[in-house]
Order: sequence, then structure tokens, then C-alpha cells
Amino acid sequence: MSIMLEPVFQLAGVSMIADIKIGITGLPGSGKTYALLRVIEMLKGEELSIGGMIDEPVGDGRHKTGFTVRDLATGETAVFASTEIESKVMVGKIGVDLSKLEEIGVKAIRDACQNCDIIVIDEVGKMEVESQLFIEAVKEALDADKPMIITLHKKSRNPLLQDIRRRDDVRILEVTPTNRNILPYKIVKLMSGESV
Repeated sequence: MSIMLEPVFQLAGVSMIADIKIGITGLPGSGKTYALLRVIEMLKGEELSIGGMIDEPVGDGRHKTGFTVRDLATGETAVFASTEIESKVMVGKIGVDLSKLEEIGVKAIRDACQNCDIIVIDEVGKMEVESQLFIEAVKEALDADKPMIITLHKKSRNPLLQDIRRRDDVRILEVTPTNRNILPYKIVKLMSGESV
């Protein structure tokens, strides 16, 4: 028996499936964050309130030297991972400052669960899952009755990522260099209840 998903709320004239969860996965550098930012841009044009966190690489053009975390709603940004950070948590040569991730990223996710129409989490990856508070915030967001877009590290065997991949209510789409320009349109259509 198949259950039809009906758009259950209208905002600014846009139909949106109330609890749709979209996971974007792909290899590093495939364009997960690029696709996500395009979706956000398209949805913002619909006057929907979007909150959560975005990770963005910092580098010299050739090499990534770290990552910032940005609160989508407030714009607050901080470097939470860098080759210059000394930390007990290291991913390769990059040290991770979990307190910065939690101050901005975790707070942004929790705020989005309470106050926004759509929750965004970029990214559930190797660095982020080192934080228990981050893991708890992601689980809260997954259980929230709101649309959500989440980017997922493709190869990690972390229990949180495996749980997300196994969930029936998360539709996982893989981004590749060939589909990354069209995928944002597909995601917006899925979120509004159109079959793709």
C-alpha cells in the first residue's frame, strides 16, 4: 500500500510537504554544498524562512586549510576547523574546535527547529559527528515535523550517518559533477510535492 504525500502547508503561496526530508550525498568536491546553496536561493525567492547551518571551506584556492560554520538565519560565522587549530579532535591535518561548531552550528539547528519553515544542515561529516551536541541536534531536526535538507558524507560509517541512510522518511539523492546544476530544481519540486 503506498501512501500519497500531500502538500500540507501553504506559505507565501507555496505548497510544501510538511515533513519531507531530503539528504544530499556525494564524494568530496562533487558539489553538495553548491547544490544546497542553490536550493536555498530558490526557496528564499518564495519567502520561506530557512534556518540551520552551512559549512564552507577555507583555503588558498588549491588546498583546503579549514572550514567555517555559518548560521543561515543570523549570518554569524566562525572558523571551526583549521590546520592552525590545535585540538584533541583531528581529521587529517585539520584540527576541530567543537565549541565553535556547537556555539554557532548546533544553536542554528535548534533555532531552525523552533522558528523556521525549513531546516538546513550542512554537513553531517567526519568533523561534525565528533560533537555529541551536534548529533543530538541532528536527531531533533530529523524528528521535527518540518521540511529539511541535509548533506551527508558519502563514505562515513558513523552510526548517525548510517541511521539517517536507513530512515524511510529521508529521500537521499547523490550529487555528481554532471547533475549538480539540475539537482536543485529536482529537490525544490520534490519538496513542493511534485513527482520527479
